[in-house]
Amino acid sequence: MLPSLNGLRAFEAAARHLSFTHAAAELNVTQTAISHQIRRLEEQLGRRLFVRRSRGLSLTREAQEYLPAVRTAFDDLRRATARLQRPEREGLLTVSTTASLAAKWLVTRVAGFQEANPGIEVRITTSPHLVDFQREEVDMAVRYGRGNWPGLRSQWLMAEDIFPVCSPSLMKDAKPLRQPEDLAHHTLLHTTAGREDWQLWLTAAGLPVSLALRRGLSFDQPFMALQAAMEGLGVALGRSRLVDADIAAGRLVVPFDLKLPVDAGYYVVAPEETADSSKIALFRDWLIQSVTPHGEGAADAEQQDQRSRSTATSRVARAGARRR
Repeated sequence: MLPSLNGLRAFEAAARHLSFTHAAAELNVTQTAISHQIRRLEEQLGRRLFVRRSRGLSLTREAQEYLPAVRTAFDDLRRATARLQRPEREGLLTVSTTASLAAKWLVTRVAGFQEANPGIEVRITTSPHLVDFQREEVDMAVRYGRGNWPGLRSQWLMAEDIFPVCSPSLMKDAKPLRQPEDLAHHTLLHTTAGREDWQLWLTAAGLPVSLALRRGLSFDQPFMALQAAMEGLGVALGRSRLVDADIAAGRLVVPFDLKLPVDAGYYVVAPEETADSSKIALFRDWLIQSVTPHGEGAADAEQQDQRSRSTATSRVARAGARRR
């Protein structure tokens, strides 16, 4: 059973000031009330929280361990209440995603939403970590994974494949790329978290994973590796959603036919308590519709993508078996 909320508020304030008098002034109650609430809290917890000394108060060891969690809980409540009471931030919608997806895919689409919905200002923020909706001023996010994030409503957006990409100049190099085995003569461009992707693709292509372990160039963001590939510095492993525009524009080419489907995908996520707010629902529906141009529902699109990934996975497995 949780202890008294008033007792916890009195404890947090008194612990912060190390004074019942100052805590009483902050909470606009009497010092006697603070003393009573603290005593009741100590009885509920079965632990002493304060040691009364001639020069003031000090926290017991148990109270020192307890205080950070109590303080965090009150901070979260204050932030959640502020968000609840604030109007929808004057029409501002903050969307979080990775730097690479923002730069190579999302930014090019936002203009269309902005034109159709001039009353909503979209702010895109990027982060290498999963945003904490309780502590950060973010409304929604586009995340890569399997959709199982506790406390968040996740809606399928799109799948993707991985495959090598390079500058058109490498196709005319002294050692041109004609078949996967030709990768042995070229620099492989890596991302910090993507070396395993290269190993998966090489295995599917029937090539030794040792090719992915050679020294080369490595970047902490996928869009940087893709830029290096455009500059002719080597071969990057592209993800379809990040490279489609560059391939269409001729800045990158796909030297081989083999494309490996991945077992995760992109989801639009938002906290359960705000997922149905008008601005979040509007942007989510628009974004999903933007990748299903023929009007399919999100669920149908997911099933279609899953069937495609399953078929492609079987095809890749058979191809790899034939090569081995």
